[in-house]
Amino acid sequence: MKSLLQAITDRISTKKGMWITLAAWLVITIVLAVFASSAKDYEVSRIDSLPDDAKSVIAQQKMDHYFPNNKGTPAILVFQSKDGEVKIQKLGEVLDNIKEKNIEGIDQVIPLASLPPQATAGFFSKDKTTAIVPLTFDASLESKEIRESLAKVKKIASDTTDYSLYVTGPAGIATDSLDLFSRADVVLILSTVGLILILLIVIYRSPLLAFIPLLAAVFVYEVVNQILGIMGNAGLALSKQTLSIMSILLFAAMIDYSLFIFARYREELTNYENKFHAMKEAMRETGMPVFFSGGTVLAAMLVLFFAQSGDYRNFAPTFATTMVVIMLAAITLVPALFTLFGRKSFWPKIPHVGQAFASKHVVWGKIGRFVTKKSGVSVVIIGIFLLLSASNLFHLKYEYDTMKSFPKDMPSRQGYDILAQKFESGDLATTTVLFESKSTVAAEQQEKLRSALEKQPLVSSVRLGGKTNDDSVLYYSLTFDTNPYSVKTIDALEKIIDNSKQIVTDSGLDGSLYYTGETASKVDDRIVNNRDVLIIVVLETILIFILLIVLTRSFKMPIYMMGTILISFFAALGLGTFLSSVIFGIDTISNRVPLYAFVFLIALGIDYNIMLVSRFQEERAKHNVKDAVEIAVTNTGGVISSAGLILAATFAVLMTQPIQLLFIFGFIVAVGILLDTFLIRGILLPGLIVLLEKEKTHEKHKSRSSTP
Repeated sequence: MKSLLQAITDRISTKKGMWITLAAWLVITIVLAVFASSAKDYEVSRIDSLPDDAKSVIAQQKMDHYFPNNKGTPAILVFQSKDGEVKIQKLGEVLDNIKEKNIEGIDQVIPLASLPPQATAGFFSKDKTTAIVPLTFDASLESKEIRESLAKVKKIASDTTDYSLYVTGPAGIATDSLDLFSRADVVLILSTVGLILILLIVIYRSPLLAFIPLLAAVFVYEVVNQILGIMGNAGLALSKQTLSIMSILLFAAMIDYSLFIFARYREELTNYENKFHAMKEAMRETGMPVFFSGGTVLAAMLVLFFAQSGDYRNFAPTFATTMVVIMLAAITLVPALFTLFGRKSFWPKIPHVGQAFASKHVVWGKIGRFVTKKSGVSVVIIGIFLLLSASNLFHLKYEYDTMKSFPKDMPSRQGYDILAQKFESGDLATTTVLFESKSTVAAEQQEKLRSALEKQPLVSSVRLGGKTNDDSVLYYSLTFDTNPYSVKTIDALEKIIDNSKQIVTDSGLDGSLYYTGETASKVDDRIVNNRDVLIIVVLETILIFILLIVLTRSFKMPIYMMGTILISFFAALGLGTFLSSVIFGIDTISNRVPLYAFVFLIALGIDYNIMLVSRFQEERAKHNVKDAVEIAVTNTGGVISSAGLILAATFAVLMTQPIQLLFIFGFIVAVGILLDTFLIRGILLPGLIVLLEKEKTHEKHKSRSSTP
């Protein structure tokens, strides 16, 4: 593999190869831009996260089969009076106008004004200031079409009454998400590019050095965007959330790998006058580590294909495609661009032949010397800090209420909050319980089953919702006393599901119970997520460990590398959640965050270990262990610390997104990358190498005079 990579980079590091490479990337980019669609054209607001064999999914399929009128995308219209009560006559007038307009996609409108008083009571809050009206949109409608229809509904409501109208439920959330992400996407890209540009200029004080990596990233972004568009046209669902994280991954990885190449190129320019020879030697040493660094990220993304959750599986093809293009660009486009500009890339600090150790860093030189002399103390101090940070995981709390992840001023979130204030907690999302029997269920048996369900823990009420013509299949609407998204309620429903056979038996029936709805989906989601976390963590750790063995040709070194990065992940998760609580007042996180953070922190964090260890092994051929460690820390410290700062800042840009999941994910990854950059790569790993790597016998008395 190394010889193949060297053959490629040797060819690119010639004048002819440089121009061919740049021309090829330009042509590919233009052709894709002209003939391929953009990934944005195939964006979807959400991905079905649960697998087809999940219990709640099967239950919903049975509901759709037996009761097809319940199909569609539900919306909840929340009317609130600014002064006084909501009048049923006025509300009925609004609904009649909506029905008369024949708005596209609205299947049914409840004739509220013509219903008996006892039937309408459930639509109003106790103080009569708030009313809710359910609407169902045709299941075939896209979010954009639902948004247009809802706009007409809101116009009718504003023309007919002075009540405030908020639309919540799946339809309201979907349309609000469209507006949120359309603005957020622009902010994300502009913030990412602007922040990277500023940091590169501030850190390196070279305009071209800031421009070249970003130019490469723009080329790669355009190519990836169009390739994903082709994949979207072929049927791949592209989640907005996935594309947001993809953008960050792309820019972060491209800048990282560009800086690794630039640092070695600058060093080689002090040894070779010819810029092409200097790049050839630079890529001979950095090509393999950079390519392998990209390979570890690619492997981490491919492992996500083994997940059952649709959220994680959607990452796999999108991120894997992105990493393949990044890896190719890192060994072709990036060196070609740096070679094109040559020494001018580093203006005003242009490296010249004879300027020894251009990449040597004064601060990291002192740290390297301290770590080699006081390796035991260094390892113990950092180890204690990491363990203390990780201990906060015992206080980790998960949030299953998706609405709380959205901004408080989002209309569907406002409608949801009003419901929570004005109605019973359990009314936010009822659970549908379907009973399927092969024979007719008598009225007495129906009541007995209803009563048995009502006696279950935390259940507030159960009412019969409907039944088939032959009375063999029926469904109930089950309402809990507590918030349907709380862990307490999810635990209660899981116990009810596990006890289903006993409930049926005690009711004197022969058949099966199925549960669907928000709480039932959360039960399945938690089960699937726990399974995915275990599978992905184990597979990813094993796979990256094997790749490190291949790269380092050692068994012990990958143990040090993986061990430190795993400890770093737990510390980052613990410290990140602690700081998010203290600084931002966010005490709970989505159960998606730990695995999101694991995939990116392990895959990207290991890059810095690879760069350090690769340089250590290169110097180990000429020096003893302590000297090799000191040289490696000194010469990689500057570029890795600057790359880490930029990478952390890039992921922190996700904190501009309107979804709390992305906010916390970006923050935790930023914290983890800083830990990897300064504590793991800079102190802990070098200290462990000094402590655990044995000197060769003939080196024990070697003088340190050879140390630069």
